[in-house]
Amino acid sequence: MANLVIDIGNTSTKVAVFDNYDLLYTSQHQKFDTSTLDIYFDTYQVKRTILSTVKNTTETWEEPLKQKTNLIYFNGSTYKGINNKYLTPETLGADRLAAVIGANYLYPVANNLVIDAGTCITYDLVTGGANYFGGSISPGLNMRYNALNYYTSGLPLVNPDERFKNYYGNNTTSAIQSGVQNGIKHELTGFIESYLKIHQQLNIILTGGDSIFFDTLLKNSIFAPYIKMEPHLVLKGLNVAIQKA
Repeated sequence: MANLVIDIGNTSTKVAVFDNYDLLYTSQHQKFDTSTLDIYFDTYQVKRTILSTVKNTTETWEEPLKQKTNLIYFNGSTYKGINNKYLTPETLGADRLAAVIGANYLYPVANNLVIDAGTCITYDLVTGGANYFGGSISPGLNMRYNALNYYTSGLPLVNPDERFKNYYGNNTTSAIQSGVQNGIKHELTGFIESYLKIHQQLNIILTGGDSIFFDTLLKNSIFAPYIKMEPHLVLKGLNVAIQKA
Protein backbone atom coordinates (compact mmCIF):
# COMPACT_ATOMS: atom_id res chain seq x y z
CA MET A 1 0.00 0.00 0.00
CA ALA A 2 1.28 3.44 -0.93
CA ASN A 3 1.26 6.92 0.56
CA LEU A 4 0.22 9.79 -1.71
CA VAL A 5 1.81 13.14 -0.89
CA ILE A 6 0.40 16.37 -2.35
CA ASP A 7 2.10 19.73 -1.90
CA ILE A 8 0.23 22.76 -3.26
CA GLY A 9 2.68 25.65 -3.69
CA ASN A 10 2.39 29.18 -4.97
CA THR A 11 2.95 28.28 -8.62
CA SER A 12 2.44 24.51 -8.97
CA THR A 13 1.32 21.32 -7.28
CA LYS A 14 3.91 18.65 -6.53
CA VAL A 15 2.89 15.04 -6.04
CA ALA A 16 4.84 12.03 -4.80
CA VAL A 17 4.11 8.38 -4.14
CA PHE A 18 5.96 6.55 -1.37
CA ASP A 19 6.13 2.94 -0.29
CA ASN A 20 6.78 3.52 3.41
CA TYR A 21 9.87 5.74 3.18
CA ASP A 22 10.91 4.77 -0.34
CA LEU A 23 10.14 7.37 -3.01
CA LEU A 24 8.50 5.65 -5.98
CA TYR A 25 7.40 8.54 -8.17
CA THR A 26 7.24 12.34 -8.31
CA SER A 27 5.63 14.81 -10.66
CA GLN A 28 4.81 18.50 -10.87
CA HIS A 29 1.56 19.93 -12.23
CA GLN A 30 0.56 23.41 -13.27
CA LYS A 31 -3.03 22.11 -13.40
CA PHE A 32 -4.19 19.46 -10.95
CA ASP A 33 -7.75 18.14 -11.04
CA THR A 34 -9.85 15.02 -10.43
CA SER A 35 -8.76 13.36 -13.67
CA THR A 36 -5.11 13.84 -12.72
CA LEU A 37 -5.82 12.42 -9.27
CA ASP A 38 -7.49 9.34 -10.76
CA ILE A 39 -4.27 8.43 -12.57
CA TYR A 40 -2.49 7.91 -9.25
CA PHE A 41 -5.28 5.76 -7.84
CA ASP A 42 -5.41 3.70 -11.02
CA THR A 43 -1.65 3.13 -10.89
CA TYR A 44 -0.98 2.69 -7.15
CA GLN A 45 -2.78 1.14 -4.20
CA VAL A 46 -3.03 4.34 -2.20
CA LYS A 47 -3.84 3.80 1.46
CA ARG A 48 -3.20 7.25 2.92
CA THR A 49 -2.85 10.76 1.55
CA ILE A 50 -1.36 13.86 3.10
CA LEU A 51 -2.17 17.28 1.70
CA SER A 52 -0.13 20.42 2.33
CA THR A 53 -0.99 23.81 0.89
CA VAL A 54 0.18 27.40 1.16
CA LYS A 55 -3.25 28.59 -0.04
CA ASN A 56 -6.45 29.32 1.90
CA THR A 57 -8.78 27.89 -0.73
CA THR A 58 -10.40 24.46 -1.04
CA GLU A 59 -9.78 22.48 -4.21
CA THR A 60 -12.68 20.81 -6.04
CA TRP A 61 -10.93 17.45 -5.96
CA GLU A 62 -10.56 17.32 -2.16
CA GLU A 63 -14.01 15.81 -1.53
CA PRO A 64 -13.49 12.97 -4.05
CA LEU A 65 -10.06 12.43 -2.48
CA LYS A 66 -11.64 11.96 0.97
CA GLN A 67 -13.88 9.27 -0.48
CA LYS A 68 -10.95 7.34 -1.95
CA THR A 69 -8.43 7.44 0.89
CA ASN A 70 -7.63 8.39 4.45
CA LEU A 71 -6.86 12.10 3.95
CA ILE A 72 -4.69 14.00 6.42
CA TYR A 73 -4.31 17.75 6.22
CA PHE A 74 -0.79 18.74 7.18
CA ASN A 75 -0.37 21.49 9.77
CA GLY A 76 1.76 22.35 12.77
CA SER A 77 0.16 19.69 14.96
CA THR A 78 0.42 16.80 12.49
CA TYR A 79 3.96 15.80 13.47
CA LYS A 80 5.44 16.01 16.99
CA GLY A 81 9.04 15.04 16.18
CA ILE A 82 10.25 18.65 15.91
CA ASN A 83 10.49 20.98 18.91
CA ASN A 84 8.85 23.95 17.24
CA LYS A 85 9.88 27.15 19.05
CA TYR A 86 8.36 29.48 16.46
CA LEU A 87 6.50 32.24 18.31
CA THR A 88 3.54 32.12 15.93
CA PRO A 89 3.38 28.46 14.82
CA GLU A 90 -0.02 29.02 13.23
CA THR A 91 1.61 31.37 10.68
CA LEU A 92 4.56 29.11 9.86
CA GLY A 93 4.36 28.05 6.21
CA ALA A 94 3.56 24.37 5.76
CA ASP A 95 6.34 24.01 3.20
CA ARG A 96 8.92 25.43 5.60
CA LEU A 97 7.87 23.06 8.39
CA ALA A 98 7.79 20.06 6.06
CA ALA A 99 11.30 20.87 4.80
CA VAL A 100 12.59 21.03 8.37
CA ILE A 101 10.96 17.67 9.16
CA GLY A 102 12.55 16.17 6.04
CA ALA A 103 15.99 17.52 6.91
CA ASN A 104 15.83 16.20 10.45
CA TYR A 105 14.72 12.78 9.21
CA LEU A 106 17.50 12.50 6.61
CA TYR A 107 20.26 13.88 8.88
CA PRO A 108 18.92 13.37 12.41
CA VAL A 109 22.00 14.15 14.50
CA ALA A 110 23.24 17.08 12.41
CA ASN A 111 22.57 20.80 12.41
CA ASN A 112 20.77 21.42 9.11
CA LEU A 113 20.35 24.76 7.37
CA VAL A 114 17.56 24.33 4.81
CA ILE A 115 17.63 26.78 1.91
CA ASP A 116 14.44 26.44 -0.12
CA ALA A 117 14.79 28.25 -3.44
CA GLY A 118 11.28 28.67 -4.76
CA THR A 119 8.94 31.62 -5.24
CA CYS A 120 10.59 32.95 -2.09
CA ILE A 121 13.96 31.99 -0.66
CA THR A 122 13.65 30.64 2.85
CA TYR A 123 16.40 29.86 5.34
CA ASP A 124 15.51 27.54 8.22
CA LEU A 125 17.76 25.83 10.76
CA VAL A 126 16.88 22.65 12.62
CA THR A 127 19.47 21.54 15.16
CA GLY A 128 20.74 18.04 15.83
CA GLY A 129 18.41 18.00 18.81
CA ALA A 130 15.40 18.57 16.52
CA ASN A 131 14.93 22.14 17.73
CA TYR A 132 13.50 24.70 15.32
CA PHE A 133 13.49 28.37 16.30
CA GLY A 134 12.68 30.10 13.02
CA GLY A 135 14.37 31.42 9.92
CA SER A 136 14.29 34.02 7.19
CA ILE A 137 12.19 34.76 4.10
CA SER A 138 13.36 36.83 1.14
CA PRO A 139 12.22 37.34 -2.49
CA GLY A 140 13.01 34.50 -4.86
CA LEU A 141 15.04 34.60 -8.06
CA ASN A 142 12.20 35.25 -10.50
CA MET A 143 10.38 37.51 -8.08
CA ARG A 144 13.39 39.85 -8.05
CA TYR A 145 13.60 39.97 -11.82
CA ASN A 146 9.85 40.54 -12.13
CA ALA A 147 9.83 43.25 -9.45
CA LEU A 148 12.51 45.32 -11.22
CA ASN A 149 10.40 45.33 -14.36
CA TYR A 150 7.03 45.81 -12.65
CA TYR A 151 7.97 48.62 -10.27
CA THR A 152 10.00 50.70 -12.72
CA SER A 153 9.11 52.38 -16.00
CA GLY A 154 12.37 51.76 -17.82
CA LEU A 155 13.86 48.43 -16.77
CA PRO A 156 13.20 45.43 -19.02
CA LEU A 157 12.09 42.00 -17.86
CA VAL A 158 15.27 39.91 -17.84
CA ASN A 159 15.52 36.15 -17.49
CA PRO A 160 17.90 34.38 -15.11
CA ASP A 161 21.10 33.15 -16.74
CA GLU A 162 23.31 30.69 -14.91
CA ARG A 163 26.08 31.43 -17.44
CA PHE A 164 26.43 34.95 -16.07
CA LYS A 165 29.65 35.00 -14.02
CA ASN A 166 30.73 38.65 -13.96
CA TYR A 167 30.64 40.74 -10.80
CA TYR A 168 29.28 43.72 -12.73
CA GLY A 169 27.20 44.39 -15.83
CA ASN A 170 28.30 46.46 -18.82
CA ASN A 171 24.76 47.07 -20.16
CA THR A 172 21.30 47.27 -18.58
CA THR A 173 20.48 43.60 -19.05
CA SER A 174 23.74 42.36 -17.57
CA ALA A 175 23.59 45.00 -14.81
CA ILE A 176 20.22 43.58 -13.75
CA GLN A 177 21.62 40.05 -13.89
CA SER A 178 24.57 41.13 -11.79
CA GLY A 179 22.35 42.82 -9.23
CA VAL A 180 19.93 39.95 -8.91
CA GLN A 181 22.21 36.95 -9.18
CA ASN A 182 25.25 38.36 -7.38
CA GLY A 183 22.87 39.81 -4.81
CA ILE A 184 21.45 36.35 -4.14
CA LYS A 185 24.93 34.85 -4.04
CA HIS A 186 26.08 37.36 -1.41
CA GLU A 187 22.85 36.82 0.51
CA LEU A 188 23.42 33.07 0.49
CA THR A 189 27.03 33.28 1.60
CA GLY A 190 26.17 35.88 4.24
CA PHE A 191 23.52 33.69 5.84
CA ILE A 192 25.73 30.61 5.66
CA GLU A 193 28.66 32.45 7.25
CA SER A 194 26.43 33.66 10.08
CA TYR A 195 25.12 30.17 10.83
CA LEU A 196 28.58 28.60 10.63
CA LYS A 197 29.83 30.99 13.32
CA ILE A 198 27.30 29.41 15.68
CA HIS A 199 27.21 25.85 14.35
CA GLN A 200 30.60 24.69 13.06
CA GLN A 201 29.15 21.32 12.05
CA LEU A 202 26.45 22.19 9.57
CA ASN A 203 24.73 20.69 6.56
CA ILE A 204 23.54 23.16 3.93
CA ILE A 205 20.55 21.52 2.29
CA LEU A 206 19.38 23.03 -0.99
CA THR A 207 15.86 22.34 -2.21
CA GLY A 208 13.16 24.00 -4.29
CA GLY A 209 12.69 24.75 -7.97
CA ASP A 210 15.77 26.98 -8.27
CA SER A 211 18.04 24.83 -6.08
CA ILE A 212 20.16 23.67 -9.03
CA PHE A 213 20.71 27.31 -9.98
CA PHE A 214 21.78 28.08 -6.42
CA ASP A 215 24.06 25.06 -6.36
CA THR A 216 25.79 26.54 -9.42
CA LEU A 217 26.27 29.82 -7.54
CA LEU A 218 27.85 28.05 -4.57
CA LYS A 219 29.68 25.07 -6.07
CA ASN A 220 33.01 26.90 -6.39
CA SER A 221 32.75 28.56 -2.98
CA ILE A 222 34.32 27.49 0.31
CA PHE A 223 30.91 26.22 1.34
CA ALA A 224 30.74 23.50 -1.34
CA PRO A 225 31.74 20.66 1.07
CA TYR A 226 28.74 21.46 3.29
CA ILE A 227 26.14 21.39 0.51
CA LYS A 228 23.64 18.57 0.03
CA MET A 229 21.06 18.63 -2.76
CA GLU A 230 17.62 17.36 -1.77
CA PRO A 231 15.16 18.41 -4.50
CA HIS A 232 12.26 16.47 -2.93
CA LEU A 233 12.88 17.53 0.68
CA VAL A 234 9.39 18.94 1.32
CA LEU A 235 7.71 15.83 -0.12
CA LYS A 236 9.94 13.60 2.00
CA GLY A 237 9.11 15.64 5.08
CA LEU A 238 5.41 15.29 4.42
CA ASN A 239 5.81 11.55 4.01
CA VAL A 240 7.58 11.38 7.38
CA ALA A 241 4.66 13.27 8.92
CA ILE A 242 2.07 10.87 7.53
CA GLN A 243 4.01 7.88 8.88
CA LYS A 244 3.72 9.31 12.40
CA ALA A 245 0.18 10.70 12.12
